[in-house]
Amino acid sequence: MDTPLIVALIVIITAILSIFAVYYYMRWSFERRFKRWQDAAVILWQKDMERVQKQSVAQSRATLGGRFAEQMTPYLPEFKYDPTEARFLGSPIDLIVFPGLAQGNPREIVIVEVKTGKHCQLTDSEKKIRQLIEDGMVRWELIQPGVLLEKPLQELLDRNTPEEDCPREPLADTD
Repeated sequence: MDTPLIVALIVIITAILSIFAVYYYMRWSFERRFKRWQDAAVILWQKDMERVQKQSVAQSRATLGGRFAEQMTPYLPEFKYDPTEARFLGSPIDLIVFPGLAQGNPREIVIVEVKTGKHCQLTDSEKKIRQLIEDGMVRWELIQPGVLLEKPLQELLDRNTPEEDCPREPLADTD
């Protein structure tokens, strides 16, 4: 064979092998970097999950503790009213107190919001309710469902039970 042809073949084969070697080296290098990045991301994700779980448990405990405190407030020494005169609502306000109710002579109505924890701020709804109370936007309503429904209910019963569908037996004479 011809020497230049052999040299050309060796150069071509060397070039092809070099291309494959560079390709596999770069692939191996990128895969290694990707694996390190992936491992770091998993560790970061696990730490973040632990933090979120701890935060969730702490928030849940704080919420439960707050709700417990709301319901127990009438029995605490700081509560300046008779516990039997307090009624728990929970939301959007915590307690309504009727001072004097136990003696049969209520003097006023007190709306109580219980706050625990570091950040004792009213929610927007609580602020609006407080403002409505301070502005005197409170009223009394009496609802008597039995009186309101008696006639419409009877009309509904009369309309839905025609005489031909539900014949009624005459009452027996007891003479």
